Amino acid sequence: MPRLAGNLRKHFMAGSQDNVAYLVFDVETVADGDLISRVRYSGEGLDAQAAIQKYREELLEATGKDVIPPTFMLPISVAVAKVDDHFRLLDLTTLDEPNYDPFQITKKFWQGYMHYRCPTFVTFNGRGYDMPVMELAAYRFGLSLPRWFNVDARTYDQSRNRYNHKSHLDLMDLISNFGASRVTGGLNLLANLIGKPGKIGVDGSMVQGMYDDGKVNEINDYCRGDVLDTYFVFLRTRVLLGLLTLDQEHEHVEAVKLLLEQQADQSPAYQNYLDHWGDWKNPEESAS
Repeated sequence: MPRLAGNLRKHFMAGSQDNVAYLVFDVETVADGDLISRVRYSGEGLDAQAAIQKYREELLEATGKDVIPPTFMLPISVAVAKVDDHFRLLDLTTLDEPNYDPFQITKKFWQGYMHYRCPTFVTFNGRGYDMPVMELAAYRFGLSLPRWFNVDARTYDQSRNRYNHKSHLDLMDLISNFGASRVTGGLNLLANLIGKPGKIGVDGSMVQGMYDDGKVNEINDYCRGDVLDTYFVFLRTRVLLGLLTLDQEHEHVEAVKLLLEQQADQSPAYQNYLDHWGDWKNPEESAS
């Protein structure tokens, strides 16, 4: 066995499912048409699909986009990567597979957070979208989250404080200096800068249509890809902060590639990701 493969075996063995320091996650949502009908079109007798369509048309006319606000959305896919305190990927899963029930997804998400003793959430624009969706879903479904809604703690120690990166590290906030600049191109651009696939034929604007066509598995495959991109961007920010060397980052990246290759036969999402895989070129090595 080549040395690299042997090192990667040791890499995986060194990680422990009990040592989950980070939860890297992404959420895909669909509109709650019944809620839209009740709240926005009370008395009009619109069914769920008609209410969604009418609201999207109104948004498109008013804003040029038909993106429904997260307050009217339900989680239909949540992919979560468990990462240890050495930034090694331990596992990547989609919640409540294969049923993908919004209540069970929400319940398992917050149960996982508590089970692993409140790790750091890692997202891209999660503070603006993913986390509000999961918080409002918890409200909707009657879940109790005192460790997350610790509003009596000191301001900085509150889990939901925007600048408490030990509780929630939003990579868009980090890159943009908390909104002082714009990350034009988003996660897709940041992934491509380091040779990773980014968006592969699907983006968030297509999820509602995919759901309406019964393509829930494909939505969850897409969500897995977004989490992989987020994890690789997270690794590069650890280099940026001086917490990883480039060699250590490379080892983590190669370990995940091996894991994807081992599971590609059972996962179309991973095979698709590998088909679009790119390796980051170190300019120091290219110049030599």
